[in-house]
This record gives sequence, structure tokens and C-alpha cells, in this order.
Amino acid sequence: MPTLTELQEKRGQLVTQARDALNEITNNTDESRATELEQRHDAIMAEFDKLEKDIAREERTARIEREEAERRERNRPLNPDGESRSGGGDEGKGDVQAEYRDAFYACLRDGGSVESLTGEQRDLLRRGHQEVRVQIAGTAAAGGYTVPKELANEIVKTMKDWGPMYDGNIVRDITTGSGNEFDIPSNDDTSGSASGLNEGADLTDDDSGDLTFGQKRLDAYVDATPWVKLSFELLQDSVFNLEEFLAEALGERLGRRANARLTTGSGTGQANGVVTASTLGKTAASATAIAADELLDLQHSVRAPYRRSPKCRWMFADTSLLAIRKLKDGDGNYLWTMGDVRVGAPAMLLDHPYSINDDVASIAASAKSILFGDFSRYWVRKVGSPLIGTVRERFWPKVGMAGLIRYDGELVDSIAIKHLAHPAS
Repeated sequence: MPTLTELQEKRGQLVTQARDALNEITNNTDESRATELEQRHDAIMAEFDKLEKDIAREERTARIEREEAERRERNRPLNPDGESRSGGGDEGKGDVQAEYRDAFYACLRDGGSVESLTGEQRDLLRRGHQEVRVQIAGTAAAGGYTVPKELANEIVKTMKDWGPMYDGNIVRDITTGSGNEFDIPSNDDTSGSASGLNEGADLTDDDSGDLTFGQKRLDAYVDATPWVKLSFELLQDSVFNLEEFLAEALGERLGRRANARLTTGSGTGQANGVVTASTLGKTAASATAIAADELLDLQHSVRAPYRRSPKCRWMFADTSLLAIRKLKDGDGNYLWTMGDVRVGAPAMLLDHPYSINDDVASIAASAKSILFGDFSRYWVRKVGSPLIGTVRERFWPKVGMAGLIRYDGELVDSIAIKHLAHPAS
């Protein structure tokens, strides 16, 4: 298996080869040769995409291994003096977390029953722990105990992997303890300024400095997964990593659903998706293609203060990225530039990062295919952490588990993010 460094070096070589193929196409290139070179470019970039997935997989594995090592270090048992064997503090905090987690999974392995648990494990499940925050629906007899915090965090991480709209590094997310609706005042003062004041002159009082406020409301809509049925063999297998399995199974499902709603939701009985809430920035000339100048026009349809935001970016589907990679400016420079994951530099488009979101429409007639703007103005309201429910009797001898989340999304400043739309035909 190639090392991560070797994969990254090969990644750069593929980009060079793909660009060389396109650079061979000139005004004098005959049609058959141009088609051959474009097909060669697409094949190379398909290999590039596969390589990026391999790199992402290797990086994720390395991250999980690192986090697992850190978790084990935190949860090392105490020595007789009451200090962790790693020499740190926390005075047994990791021990209680580890004991609670062991009791929780022992309960699941027994099909959600507490009958086979020790008295100490039962007491732990009843009392919970101050570091545990997610409540399972159901009675104690059905396995209704609190979920370890680590599992809730892993579910959220997996949700981010499956959709950029749930990622607080891209949008602005706020977490509330309850699901009560609340209103957000909105205001666009990017055109406001000050003026000079002559000596002895009075300040202007003509209402021109007043702020105009709008109002957006955030609710707490519920999305739930279908049941995940776990066989008692898997639950009883001490080698089986139940925590990782549940995080991936539930997180992926919740992530797909939430990302779709936060992208194209109608705003009626569901989140107001970023595509739905965005305003028109540019209409493409073609129903099936985009041009370099159209991306420039879209970018500059967003006001400069928004473009300077750290969270200003592009967003489009992966199929649109393929078309964008072929675009050049008037000087023959590619709009897309490859990043360098070794130094944390993302791939860029016209000096701004981008996010792949396959819930944004592909390039097609009447589609809104490209978004650009300040995504910090899109607020995602999350109510607590994901919830997990378990049932025993319904699927016996299997145990059924399902997850749900409460959230909402709204673009609080309608001109902060704009889209490129295609004509009907």
C-alpha cells in the first residue's frame, strides 16, 4: 500500500497530466483529436478523484487511530494513589466514563436487558454521569439509558462527512438545549457608512442612518432514521466495535437527510435550504454548460464585504466540478487550482475554497447549479445532540436502534449567498 506522501505526490502528477491534455487543444486541433484529448483528461481526473478518496480514507484512518490512542490514554485506570497511570490529573474522571461506557455496551450486548449486569453496572446506568448528555427514548427495561458522549460526538462527525451543510466550519451553527422556536433579527448594513463633519456643524438627522431590521425564525424539525437491526451475535461479540458501527450507520443516514433539507428544503415544515433561500446572481447563457466569465460574474454579484468573510466559498455538485476543472480565464489560466493537504491548503476556485454538495443540482436546464457567498450567514440551529432509541421485543432476538435529530436552517441575510441559474432550454 503506498504511503500517504506517495499518494499525495501521485495526485499532483495526475493534475499536471490532465492539464497537459487540455493544453494540447488549440483552435487548430481537429474535432476528433480534441475529443480524444478531452476523454483523456476526463479519464485522468477520474483517477484523480479515486486517489483523493484513497487519501481521505488514509487520513481518516490515521485520525481515528490517533483519537483512539488519545481516548485510551485518557481512560487508563488509576494507580493506588488515585492518579491516572499516565501521570495526568482528572482524578478518575476517565475511569467513570470508561466504566459507564462498558456498562452501556454490556447492556446492549444482552439485548437491552439489565438482568445479566452486575449491581454496580446497573447503578451506573441509573445514575448516568455528568459527562453524558444524550437521553435514549424508552424505559429502562427496553434499554433506555443515556448514550456515552463519545458516541454522540462520533455520530455528528460522520454527519459532517456526509454533508457540508451540517458542518460548523462551513456554516454558522448554534446549539440550544430546548426546541422552542425563536426569532433572529436580520440586517444588511454593508452599504452604510459615515461622512465628514465640518467644525461647528450639527450631525445629520434625516433618518438616513437608521438601521432596517428584518426577522427570520428558527424552529426545530425532526428527522429520524429507519431502524438499524443488530443481531445478538454481533452485540455479544467482544471484538465487534459497536460504537464505530452505530456512529457510521446512524450518522450517514442522518447526515444525508439533514444535508438535503439544509440544501434544498422548502422552508415550509422543514428547513429553508440554502439553494432555496439564495438569490439570483447570474443566469448562464447555456442550459447545459457554464463559462468562465459567468463564474466571475456570479462571484462579483456578491458584495465585497461578504467575499472577504473567512467562510465565503463556492458550493456545487461533484459533476459540476468536472466541468469547472476545464475552465480557463482570458489569459489561459485555469480557474481551478489544486490544494496541498500536507500544509492544509484546500483546492481553490478563483481564490476561494469550495465544498462539494451533491444535493445541489447538477448543470442542467432550469437548475441552480452553483452557489457562492458568505456561508456564515446561513444559520443551522441544532437542538442538543442526536438521540438514539432502542427496542428489544419487536425485533427479537435482534435489537433495533434508530436515531433522530432536531434542527432547522435559515439564510439570515438573503443577499449574502447567490446562485447561478440555467435557462429552461
